[in-house]
Amino acid sequence: MQVKKQSLVQLLPCFLLLSQLFRVSHGDVGTASRYSPPYLPTACFGDDQTEFPSSNLFAAAGDGIWDNGASCGRQYLVRCISASEPGTCVPDQTIQVKIVDYAPTVLSPSSAESTTIVLSETAFGGITNTAADSINIEFQQV
Repeated sequence: MQVKKQSLVQLLPCFLLLSQLFRVSHGDVGTASRYSPPYLPTACFGDDQTEFPSSNLFAAAGDGIWDNGASCGRQYLVRCISASEPGTCVPDQTIQVKIVDYAPTVLSPSSAESTTIVLSETAFGGITNTAADSINIEFQQV
């Protein structure tokens, strides 16, 4: 019995290390740009303004997450992780956005082509300090 107890005690640090590795796993990595009004009509909800969150934290889905329109209404946690200009990202700031449109069909052109998510001005400003054209993001569906 003493041998089994000793083996378990020796394995404990390994279990702790593995639990920490799984705990720090995050979402996917991609890019985000911003777009300005007009925001209507959208590919998801047409002219229905009631589908926009009152916080104005919404986005258009790029091809990588569009999923043939199935992404409409999905919610994502988004965090700026880097940009070409130092100091662009607000450290440790995460926002939750709702997908309301398809990026290639937005009325107002995005600040950068072919991004994963095109954020509303409010959403983009919530995770950046400057008016960058695009940023690198970490995002996760909730």
